[in-house]
Amino acid sequence: QVQLIESGGGLVQAGNSLRLSCAASGHTFSSYTMGWFRQAPGREREFVSAISWAGDNTRYADSVQGRFIISRDNAKNTVYLQMNSLKPEDTAVYYCAASYVSTLQAMTVLPRGRGSWGQGTLVTVSS
Repeated sequence: QVQLIESGGGLVQAGNSLRLSCAASGHTFSSYTMGWFRQAPGREREFVSAISWAGDNTRYADSVQGRFIISRDNAKNTVYLQMNSLKPEDTAVYYCAASYVSTLQAMTVLPRGRGSWGQGTLVTVSS
């Protein structure tokens, strides 16, 4: 399985931006569908965004559509999440995940025990 390490989290004021990165080990990164999930305190984990192995298809949760952009650089084994116009409700631990799912829809409901997951990076948005 691929190893994933997230970075780029931090404290930011509402309305500002952050870019998260997820670096993957291994030479098969380009074969994986990649996704971002988040979990706020006291809440269930939720899907944020996903990107196909080639980077030509993306999917977003309604709550972040138009504000967040997912991208990947297969040459650098890295997936990114550009987060703009941040809101306090975006505060959460953000996790990236890699899986061999065949569709982005399947990625949106990826079970925690399937695929590879990073340790998470905390994003805090102050009002």
